[in-house]
Amino acid sequence: MTSQHRITSASGPTRLRFGYGTNGLTDLRLDDALALLADLGYDGVGLTLDHMHLDPLAPDLATRTDRVARRLGELGLGVTVETGARYVLDPRRKHGPSLLDPDPDGRAARTALLVRAVRVAADLGAHAVHCFSGTLPDGTDTATAWERCAEALTPVLDAAAAAGVPLAVEPEPGHLLATLDDFHHLRRTLGDPGPHLLGLTLDIGHCQCLEPAPPADCVRAAAPWLRHVQIEDMRRGVHEHLPFGSGEIDFPPVLDALAATGYQGLTVVELPRHSHAGPELARASIEFLRTKGAPAP
Repeated sequence: MTSQHRITSASGPTRLRFGYGTNGLTDLRLDDALALLADLGYDGVGLTLDHMHLDPLAPDLATRTDRVARRLGELGLGVTVETGARYVLDPRRKHGPSLLDPDPDGRAARTALLVRAVRVAADLGAHAVHCFSGTLPDGTDTATAWERCAEALTPVLDAAAAAGVPLAVEPEPGHLLATLDDFHHLRRTLGDPGPHLLGLTLDIGHCQCLEPAPPADCVRAAAPWLRHVQIEDMRRGVHEHLPFGSGEIDFPPVLDALAATGYQGLTVVELPRHSHAGPELARASIEFLRTKGAPAP
């Protein structure tokens, strides 16, 4: 059995490529995490740039990135670059500073990190760079926050265009950009750069948590803009990433809908609070996805 989900359509079968996020393997060295995922049969990895895994702010980034690129190639793993490290910019503020920070220097620091992530992604051959907006700061009205977000992302989109790597913005519960509708608001605010440049990270659990439509319907609605997918179980109204089978999501319709879109990127298991059990959950997750993704007889 392989880590595949196939359906037959007018254009032939499509294949889902499964990955696992390094933010759920933070107790492992990066080389060990990559070897584990390859041994388990994953197709790729969601690589969060963080102090323990390809630190984006440490010296010799280009040299270290080149070594990781070679290792990914040896193992046959695809990659998406993720930028959700909790304290990589500020050791005292989770995910701070954000694109919405009242301090222009803070916003510039986040923009610079994302531009650096785009360059890393290009050097790794990644299919997208993931990011999110951040939460609305106290005392900031939403109109101002959207202006800050668009302004801070503009240099990132310029870098993405130059590198040929799309940006994949994630709707995150509790953030300014929390829903699919919010993604489209940002897209319009930026003048609709096009899905080849400004795409979407769709987190299946977030759909269950927050969106009014079922997750499979969210997949179909998001299809034209999909550039990255994260997947885990979740319950309605509770933003808690759960191992498969611990929440409320019916996964076969979701996987069917995702395969039907023709999406070619990675579908990455996202369990950032479960690193203590990372190797075992990586094994259990790929077995679950294989079972739920098995084609009908």
